[in-house]
Amino acid sequence: MSRCGAVARPLARQLLPLRRFTTTATARQQQQQQQHQNEASSSSASTTSSSSTPAQQPSPLDLDPDTVLPEFEAPLIKAGKMPVGSRRRRVALRSTTDLGLPFEQLPYQAFQEARAVLAADRADKLGQIRTQLGRIARLEGADPAAVRGGQRMRDTRLASLRRHVERLKILADANDPLVKKRFEDGLGDMNKPIYRHYAEKKWRAYDRRLIAQRIKQFSIVPDLLPKLDPTADVQLFFRRAKVPPGAVVDSAVSEPAPRLRVQLFDRGERLVTVAVVDADVPDLAADAFSKRCHFLAANVPLSPTSASLPLARLRPQDQLALPWLPPAAQKGSPYHRLAVVLLEQTPGQPPLDVDKLRALPRDGFSLKSLRDRFALAPFGFTMFRSVWDDNTAAVMARHAIPGADVELRPARVRSLKPPVKPRGWEAKRQGPKYRHLWKYTKRIRGISNARGWIKKR
Repeated sequence: MSRCGAVARPLARQLLPLRRFTTTATARQQQQQQQHQNEASSSSASTTSSSSTPAQQPSPLDLDPDTVLPEFEAPLIKAGKMPVGSRRRRVALRSTTDLGLPFEQLPYQAFQEARAVLAADRADKLGQIRTQLGRIARLEGADPAAVRGGQRMRDTRLASLRRHVERLKILADANDPLVKKRFEDGLGDMNKPIYRHYAEKKWRAYDRRLIAQRIKQFSIVPDLLPKLDPTADVQLFFRRAKVPPGAVVDSAVSEPAPRLRVQLFDRGERLVTVAVVDADVPDLAADAFSKRCHFLAANVPLSPTSASLPLARLRPQDQLALPWLPPAAQKGSPYHRLAVVLLEQTPGQPPLDVDKLRALPRDGFSLKSLRDRFALAPFGFTMFRSVWDDNTAAVMARHAIPGADVELRPARVRSLKPPVKPRGWEAKRQGPKYRHLWKYTKRIRGISNARGWIKKR
């Protein structure tokens, strides 16, 4: 017992009322009897009510993803609708739906006081943004010769000030509940820095770690590129079905060209090059593996607001270099790694010449050479795998891909060690003279009947 409990115990004894001795039932027994009576009455009432009244039906608020209660989440998810936001948020919206109040006018004193504090902080951040914009305008209008350090220092200071302004824009709305609600509802405008910040934070929490794990697990680095650091969220879809990174895709499913969903987290539009490379093509002549390009396109515009990228709808005149070739793994070969890599073209430079890309061979394709020759920077990655299945032969026949009638088998490598002579006590006593000992030696590790060490007469 602690010191405080020891001091307070005598005082508590004096304050508690004295219990008198009685011959009747104790209070604990009376409470137990009362509890048994209540349980009996409730069970009888429940049986009568269950027979007379039907089960509780969900209300329209229970069928709404914005206001569904926890007990109705499972039927809603089974119907294909995911609940929006946290349970606390849904309960708050449910309590104010009948009153017709918007989210920002929830009748909670702490909520309104917090919004007032956030409004004051946002006003302070906006004032800092105006100050920094004024400094940027004065520095842009200044003569580079009058700036200490010249043109180079002027550009460095301008870049630093612009980064600081972007950070202040994020801090101004980072804790706004309306902004968070709009992002959770999927209504965020990716032109604004705060929504790009939330999207990148969510991507780096799990999806980016999964991509980095797949790059290491399947040895994408250094098999395809010496270095790869993804900075954009790339998702792969075959026939409206999302493919997780590294999943095995059926040959019939991967026959048409896929669709990519690319989410950028920095502002501005840029031109990108998309390449799909198979890193595990068997080369029987060299007894090794080579690479094959299954798709190549350049000059594809991407921005934070235009995320969808269907590979089948690119323009063949100035974008498409090598059309989609369905992946096909020969029978007996291990799984093929199909890497989807996005490379950013140099900003400010003219678009790439697609005719030069068309001259590149499919077989023996080198992604590193493509990066170095055209000054590209890889920034997005996803992948899937292909194996021999029931539909591979038909897909290879429809697209005139050779090798469907060839089955690959691993070559047996004979040991170069000389045969080991029988040694030891057991090996010396394998003759007919020691037939009564065979039952103890016929399963000795290292001694096999196939080598003729144990002769049965």
